[in-house]
Amino acid sequence: MAEERLRALNNTLRLAQGRREEVRRSLQGARDAVTRIENESQLLDHVAALLHTLIDGEITEGVTAIQSLQTEGVRAVFHDQDLTVRADVEVSRGKVNVSLVTTQRKENGDVIEGLALDGFGGAVSTVQGILLRLAILFRRGLRPVLFLDETLPAFDDRYVHNMAAFLKTLCKRMGVDILLVTHNPALVDAGDRAYRIRRDKGFCTFHRITP
Repeated sequence: MAEERLRALNNTLRLAQGRREEVRRSLQGARDAVTRIENESQLLDHVAALLHTLIDGEITEGVTAIQSLQTEGVRAVFHDQDLTVRADVEVSRGKVNVSLVTTQRKENGDVIEGLALDGFGGAVSTVQGILLRLAILFRRGLRPVLFLDETLPAFDDRYVHNMAAFLKTLCKRMGVDILLVTHNPALVDAGDRAYRIRRDKGFCTFHRITP
């Protein structure tokens, strides 16, 4: 009788030891999983910080280049106005928004500031729009070609020659080809090649008018 009870106790002990070992393995597995998750979390935090740093650097570099290009462009065209362009960067819901703020300083010390289309008319915003398109072309590695179909109707006689010279300078300095459709003689004269399009009997013909 005592021997049977002893065997039963031994069996119970071995069963308890087996369960204890199983619990130990399970606990160690859980600890290993927690450690792995913590390591992955730390790695992801480091990666996120690195990406944030890279993005900040790229945005800063890009914004600086855009500000410089925009300011140089509007000053070259509107030579009699003290214009500068500033890029305001704002992060909202994980997205980066950049607003181009144009500033004009008057001779009497007054300062006008705002978005170009709101406070400076279509001519200034047209220049900025063309320069933004160029920036996107080069940042994305696209072919440097611009198609401007009556894009410059807002210029008066004071600035249209400056705009023509500025576009020509962009083409030479940045290796850009511009196909411009216009009725403005000053822009036509500035082109390296110019054609007049004529329609006759339902067909269009091209006649070169500059060498």
